[in-house]
Amino acid sequence: MEKSRMNLPKGPDTLCFDKDEFMKENFDVDHFVSDCRKRVQLEELRDDLELYYKLLKTAMVELINKDYADFVNLSTNLVGMDKVLNQLSVPLGQLREEVLSLRSSVSEGIRAVDERMSKQEDIREKKMCVLRLIQVIRSVEKIEKILNSQSSKETSALEEHSSLLTGQILERIATEFNQLQFHAVQSKGMPLLDKVRPRIAGITAMLQQSLEGLLLEGLQTSDVDIIRHCLRTYATIDKTRDAEALVGQVLVKPYMDQVIIEQIVESHPNGLQLMYNKLLEFVPHHCRLLREVTGGAISRFREIAGSLEAALTDVLEDAPAGSSYCLLASHRTWSSLQRCWSEQMFLPSLAHRLWRLTLQILARYSVFVSELSLRPISNESAKDIKKPLVTGGKDPAVTQGNSEDQGSGPSETKPVASISSTQLVYVVADLDRLQEQLPELLEKIKPKLEMIGFKNFSSISAALEDSQLSLSACVPALSTRIVQDLSESCFSYLKSALEVPRLYRRTNKEVPTTASSYVDSALKPFYQLQSGHKDKLRHTIIQQWLEGALSESTHRYYETVSDVLHSVKKMEESLKRLKQARKTASATPSGSSGGGMSDDDKIRLQLALDVEYLGEQIRRLGLQTQDVRSFPALAELVAAAKDQAAEQP
Repeated sequence: MEKSRMNLPKGPDTLCFDKDEFMKENFDVDHFVSDCRKRVQLEELRDDLELYYKLLKTAMVELINKDYADFVNLSTNLVGMDKVLNQLSVPLGQLREEVLSLRSSVSEGIRAVDERMSKQEDIREKKMCVLRLIQVIRSVEKIEKILNSQSSKETSALEEHSSLLTGQILERIATEFNQLQFHAVQSKGMPLLDKVRPRIAGITAMLQQSLEGLLLEGLQTSDVDIIRHCLRTYATIDKTRDAEALVGQVLVKPYMDQVIIEQIVESHPNGLQLMYNKLLEFVPHHCRLLREVTGGAISRFREIAGSLEAALTDVLEDAPAGSSYCLLASHRTWSSLQRCWSEQMFLPSLAHRLWRLTLQILARYSVFVSELSLRPISNESAKDIKKPLVTGGKDPAVTQGNSEDQGSGPSETKPVASISSTQLVYVVADLDRLQEQLPELLEKIKPKLEMIGFKNFSSISAALEDSQLSLSACVPALSTRIVQDLSESCFSYLKSALEVPRLYRRTNKEVPTTASSYVDSALKPFYQLQSGHKDKLRHTIIQQWLEGALSESTHRYYETVSDVLHSVKKMEESLKRLKQARKTASATPSGSSGGGMSDDDKIRLQLALDVEYLGEQIRRLGLQTQDVRSFPALAELVAAAKDQAAEQP
């Protein structure tokens, strides 16, 4: 039996319990009574149960009457069924053989396609290997060319700023060396790589030796520019550990050997204190240049990252007034990207680190949005979602009320961050806005990179495009959640069509002339979305959500209306058979009074009016009814029912 037919009859609003409690699989009488006693006395609970029991008996009688014709005609309909089944067995057997043959042909076709795709994938991988090897050769030749050029210049003459020039050359080599290492790792195991490996080893040794000499020279001469170039090169090739080891060997160890000696302790009563004080003097006096080069940048990086992380929390807050974003997390993400390349933050020597931080910020925001799409949807408004919901087997209100009795033991419930439907819309709006502004960010980055001689902007654009794809990949999951929430909200009212028969059967109600109020209630969330967020979202996105949600809810509405009309028809036919059997000339079909429209026809007319009004509202939303799933079939269904009602005498 379908879920829509399992709905219990609706009782008075004054009932002290929810009728749906009886349909739960884990329904427990003791828990039910205990829960109700918190709200009313047992006498009132008994009266409500007796009242609802009477409603159930009435609904059961109607259900039996509705299916009465099926029970009566069951034996008649089965006569000759064995012959019909035998006649169907032969064509069904032939159809089965044809289906199996077709399945075999399709399987062979799929297998052939898979083999070709596998070959193409193999060719593509081999092509990528060749391209990587070519890039390895090019990088090796480029580095060797730079080295040969530099060697000839050094032998010709020693310039005044030869150390700085050497630092710039090493920085260029380091950038190319990074690409060389990347492609070499990707080409691991290739025979050609083994032939080039000695040349790579030579470049590595030369680079490391030059960096060590340059760093020592910078420390000895207290040249900030040399130290900055050298440390930046170490960071570029991811060899900061080597720089730390070198500083420890040539700077830290000699000082420690000079300070930490046994004679000081033996010759002075406060020898340990003197030794300790001298050790404390090492960093401010002997590491001043290193702190000057590295300290400011690290603190600013931490400030940006900390500010962003503070906004990416379970509690979603609104963006500040005047922001082009809806949520604080999105606003902080964009402001962090802008700060990376602002005049106050940007340093040419930190360009590579700023670019890495830019990609990390986008990746972090993408992960944050992906996590948001997995949160449960709360019925609260966006402004009310200020703390996580509590999920568990108990009523939240009861859990909070008994919090004093729980002691210090572990809680059985865990706080789960939720998200409202409005906030989901905000996230999509912010994602769309951020993707629109990424080209603007690229134009801001280009002049900064040109300052350091960087010209390979195609790789920068490709990296930003990858980040943009990662952001756009989050949208479908969010849109699906929004459409599902809209659809559920809409159908929760549309299913009230099940109550239409009770409004007219044996109530002597007037012939309907207007649509039911539940249709307006069902469409209210759609109008709220369209009017409340039109300034935040593109019109196409909103219309896509409306069409998707209406298609889903209308399809379920079609099934509900179809069930109601089918039930009405069976009841009408059953009553007509009873009338003919009793041969009672005074009886009128389907509970009609006098010579007016029957109750069944009133039900048909009311459903037709509801569907017609639904179609008008769909068009008012800017959609075409033929684009909404199942609506054409629904309109045709109620039109036929309306014509049937009009034909009745």
